[in-house]
Amino acid sequence: MAASNLVVGLDIGTTKICCLVAEPNGEGGVDIRGMGTAKSTGMHKGMVTNIERTVNSIHQAVDEAQRMAGCRIDSAYLGVAGGHVSSFNTSGMIAVEGKTISQRDITRVQDAALALSIPLDREVLHTITQEYKVDDQPGILDPPFGMKGVRLEVQVHVITGAINAVHNVINCAIQAGLEVNDIVLESVASAEAVLTPEERQLGVALLDFGGGTTDIAVYSGSRIRHSAVLAMGGNNLTGDLAQSMHISLDSAEKLKIFHGCCLPGLVPQEQFIEVPALGDTGPEQVQLSVMCGLLEDRVDEIMEFINSEFIRSGFDEQINGVVVTGGSSLLKGVPELSRQVLEKPVRRGMPGHIGGLTEIVRDPKYSTAVGLCLYSLRQEEGINLRASGYKGGKTLWDKLRDRLASFFRG
Repeated sequence: MAASNLVVGLDIGTTKICCLVAEPNGEGGVDIRGMGTAKSTGMHKGMVTNIERTVNSIHQAVDEAQRMAGCRIDSAYLGVAGGHVSSFNTSGMIAVEGKTISQRDITRVQDAALALSIPLDREVLHTITQEYKVDDQPGILDPPFGMKGVRLEVQVHVITGAINAVHNVINCAIQAGLEVNDIVLESVASAEAVLTPEERQLGVALLDFGGGTTDIAVYSGSRIRHSAVLAMGGNNLTGDLAQSMHISLDSAEKLKIFHGCCLPGLVPQEQFIEVPALGDTGPEQVQLSVMCGLLEDRVDEIMEFINSEFIRSGFDEQINGVVVTGGSSLLKGVPELSRQVLEKPVRRGMPGHIGGLTEIVRDPKYSTAVGLCLYSLRQEEGINLRASGYKGGKTLWDKLRDRLASFFRG
């Protein structure tokens, strides 16, 4: 990259690819200097289905961002998602060797937490410290160097993905001429852009409602407690409209964007819209509330799955609010219907902590791309535990060893 202080976030989504060029503004945020987008035609539910098409789309987005920012892009932070992503919490405990907790004690408790078996077909994406506990004192967020105690514990959130699925996305970026600085779960990135410190502390669930997937991240006590990816998103709504109304996917997508609402009560019951029928029969008139009822059924189903995920995680009682973001969250009625199903306060999340091209980027569909830029800033500042960066010249095992070596850094 031409300017060393610039950072790039590359969101390779199911429906679009977005590249953002940003510059730290010295106030904990970033100023957006360039943006490029392209239609994503080689992805399905967050996974690569066509390498060549995905590489071409990345080229288009990166070229547009380079022209707007007036710089050359050669590296980026890369967002990943997909139904192959899973997570779990683990812990480690040791007896402190001396009267004061030392670096050696921190290393030993790290080793204890990492004494787990991960299948060979999976890769660690993130290992994030939740908290330390010294004797009977919980809730310690930073490594407790110098504290007195006899027992040291740590709790960690581990996010993994299928090796082949992750490396297919990485390979697309490399073939497009980019070095991948790090791979970041999209919900972790989006959380950087839309959640407030108060929400993270109180307890909140982030729902990144995208085209192919809905990414879930649960925060409480300022730390992530659970994450998951649901392989359902806005494309399911489009498919329902196309099938039920006997129209093309393109026509269904346009209807969803321009007339869509997932709460029929929010639209006039007497309003009709023109629907382009297949074949030579000409357009038809359809009651808008009927179309909205189809969307309501699917969004209701997705939210029921999410509610089940909350319960399965064991953190449902700690979720005091929900923030929904992502391009599909722009559908009219999503916050209201989510509130009804989840029985929790819900707001639509917009990217924050940004300057520069704010009028363009302050939109839920850019939350992940903005979050990737902010993630890179937090990583450089050493805030929160982060895995080490992916380097194209390293093998998977080199990369994994680097990640484990930096396990509790920051």
